[in-house]
Parts: sequence; structure tokens; C-alpha cells
Amino acid sequence: MSGSPPPDGGFVRRVGLFQATAINMSQMCGIGPFVTIPLMVAAFGGPQAVIGFVAGAVLALADGLIWAELGASMPGSGGSYVYLRQAFQYRTGRLMPFLFVWTAMLFIPLIMSTGVVGFVQYLGYLAPGMGRTAGDLVGLAVILLVVLLLWRGIEHIARITAVMWAVMITSVLLVIVAAATNFSAHLAFTYPAHAFDLSGSHFWIGFAAGLTIGIYDYLGYNTTAYMGAEIKDPGRILPRSVVFSILGIMAIYLLLQIGTLGVVDWHRMTDPGDIASTSVASAVLEETWGKGAADTVTVLILITAFASVFTGLLGGSRVPYDAARDRVFFRPYAKLHPKHRFPMLGLATMGVITAIGFLIGRHTDLATLIQLLTTVMVIVQALAQIVALSVLRRRQPGLRRPYRMWLYPVPSVLALVGWLTIYGYADKNSPGRHPIEWSLAWLLLGLVAFVVWARLEKVWPFGPKEITEEYLTAPAPETEPAGA
Repeated sequence: MSGSPPPDGGFVRRVGLFQATAINMSQMCGIGPFVTIPLMVAAFGGPQAVIGFVAGAVLALADGLIWAELGASMPGSGGSYVYLRQAFQYRTGRLMPFLFVWTAMLFIPLIMSTGVVGFVQYLGYLAPGMGRTAGDLVGLAVILLVVLLLWRGIEHIARITAVMWAVMITSVLLVIVAAATNFSAHLAFTYPAHAFDLSGSHFWIGFAAGLTIGIYDYLGYNTTAYMGAEIKDPGRILPRSVVFSILGIMAIYLLLQIGTLGVVDWHRMTDPGDIASTSVASAVLEETWGKGAADTVTVLILITAFASVFTGLLGGSRVPYDAARDRVFFRPYAKLHPKHRFPMLGLATMGVITAIGFLIGRHTDLATLIQLLTTVMVIVQALAQIVALSVLRRRQPGLRRPYRMWLYPVPSVLALVGWLTIYGYADKNSPGRHPIEWSLAWLLLGLVAFVVWARLEKVWPFGPKEITEEYLTAPAPETEPAGA
């Protein structure tokens, strides 16, 4: 019967196209744009900040096509872990999947922590007298509630996600409509002198910072790839969920960014003492429809932020599951809840790290935190996955590919240029914080951990590489019957 546990005790394929797209969009459009619009304006120094969201969309779509081909071909739980394991096993054994899990266990929950920081930041609009300690306690309570809600079966989660997606769309559309009712083209399209001067370094440093913020706002287009073992007909649904969610969110972000700039003077967004610098959407509603409407929409934004953290931990907690099951990560992470079939330890661990990241983020600069998170992610996931797609096309030509990247290899080249731009300008956009050095230090620590682990497990370089090509011989995932 559909929805019953499979005989091998693994995941159940229950998530359809609408739910998959909703999961991606809820993760992408959480609190992100509502807290990063002022950061984007500050990076570019004016309304030309819209360039950052366009550039982020191009990078997300190019990278999303990589995820689409890999996810459709290898629809297992774990996302990048699966792809890197298959591509790099021929030369370096389990090194690359180990390093990915090592970094993912850090950057995924830390990205979620930025969502909780934004939640508390917008809550400050409704409770302006809330002190730092009270805000810290509220954020920790939100994280605990998310973990408790996820501690159940995927059929319940799919329903909850659909409701949260509707709230997210409502909150964003209300801000867009409110901005349209009092839109000033003069505010939105009056640029400072030399705003588009491409001859100097100032524009390109701002562009790299804006691209980093932009791709951060789009992160989440790959959430369903981490849930490949739970997607109905993944060869068809997974690629569509990636592309549909990126195109939908791109349209929303452009309307949101331009609409906001047409209501709130961009100088206010760069003034730390102005409410527009911390709660710009609330400022738009207050300016157009009054304080009551601003309070109401702020509540919806808080729900949207909650949904983002919810779906992020939902997908992220699946990452260590396949790794542990294949003995590439600590073995206890391979255990599923005996009744609801979800990875218990992965969810609990990422919940704890999210809480730690939230407390750190509350006492640091959000833009710098985004820079650090993105830099850590670039080497082991983004760049390695671009290489993985080409390696697999050469190493496993017989792999079943329900979807093949459009215009290959153009999207791969665009993604490569985008990620290298983000990484190359990281130190310049975070002076004194050294994100490149921190990312390399974390990678080096991961290499040391791998050597110790490989020695204990007696695998490469202290044993055989154990080449496995299970997706070459695996049967196609079952599809839902027509009308299901």
C-alpha cells in the first residue's frame, strides 16, 4: 500500500511535485530577503543593488541544473554526499564524501541559525523593548520547537510544509502589493554617481559581496535533493522542483527588492539607527498601510522565517544518514526512528549546532556570518560538485539520467565563475575576519580527521578504495500511478 514502510526499512517515497517545490521555496524565501535587502543596498551603495539578486538568480539556476542532473540520476538520501562519493571514489576513496559531511554538519545548521537571528530581529519590531537576553531565549525556544515538530513521520511534515509555504507566499505578496500602492519610481531608480562604473575595483567588490548575499538568499533550491529517497518519481519531480522554485523565487525577489526601494529611501536602509535597516518589510508596511498592517505582516514574516528553519533542518538532517550507512561517517547517524523513519541523531546534532550558531550570530555581524558560511561551503560542495558532474559523465556513461543538463557545459562554467568570484573576494568583503583562511583551516582539520578515521576503518589510503557503482545497476525508482 502507498505510504507503508518499505521492506528494507528505508525511507518512504511520499513527497510529490507541489510539496517538493514548496519545500524548496519555503527554504529559499524564509527570512533571508527581509534581512538582506539592507545588506545588499549597503554592498552596492544604492538602488542598483537589484543587480545582486539578478546575479544570484543566474548562479542559482546554473548550479541548480547541476543538482537537477545529479539528483535525478542518483536519488538517494544525502544529496552531495551521494554525488561526491560516486564521482571521486576512483582516485581518493571516501575522502571527498567524508569532507563534505564534515563541512555540511557545520554550514547547514549555521545557515539555519541566520534564519533564527532574522526571526528575533523582526520580533524586535513587535517588541521593541526586548533585550538581548530575552531575544536569545526566544531564539533557542524556536529551535527547540522546530526539532520537536520534525520528530515525526514525513507524511505529517509534508502537510505542515504545504501550510507554511502558503503563509510564506502570503507574507511576501502582501509586502509586494503594499509597496505597489505607494511606489515611487524616483526612489527606486535614482542612482548615485558612478553607480555603474565598471572601470574601478569598487563596483566589483560590491558586486562580489552582492553575489554572496544573493546566492545566500537563493540557497535551498537543492533541499529536495537531500530527500531524494523520499521523492515520488525523482527522475521527473526532483529536476522540476529545483527549476520551478528558482524561477518562482527569482520573480518574487525582484518584485520585493524593487518595490521596497520604491517606498523606503535606500539611505535609511544603511542607517543602523533606522528601523528600515533591521526590519525593512515592516517599515514598508508602516509607510504604506499603517502600523496595524505592519504588525500583522510582521507576524506572517515570523512564520515564514520559522518555515525556512523547519525545511532546512528537515533536508539537512538527512545528509549524514547515507554517509553513516556506508561507513563514511559516525555509525550511529545511520539509525532511523523505529516508527517514523527519520534520522534521529542527525536531526538532534544539527539542532544543537543551530542553537550554537544562533548565539554566535546574535553577537556578530550578519553579513560577515553569511560570508563565512558561504566560503566554507564553496570548496567542498559547490566546486567539487561541478567537477563531479563531468567526472560521472566520463566514468559512468551508462548511468540512468532521466534529466541531462541543458546546454552542457555552459551552466557548469557559469557556476564555476560565480563560485570562484564569491571565494576570491571573500577576504576583501570581510576585512579583518579572514573567511578564506578560516575555510582552509576547517578543511585542513577535516583532512586530519579523515586520516585518523581512515586509519581506524582501514580504508584508503590505509586499505582498499572499495569502488561501488550501485546506481549503474539500481532499478528505476517506482513512480506513482496516474492520478495518484
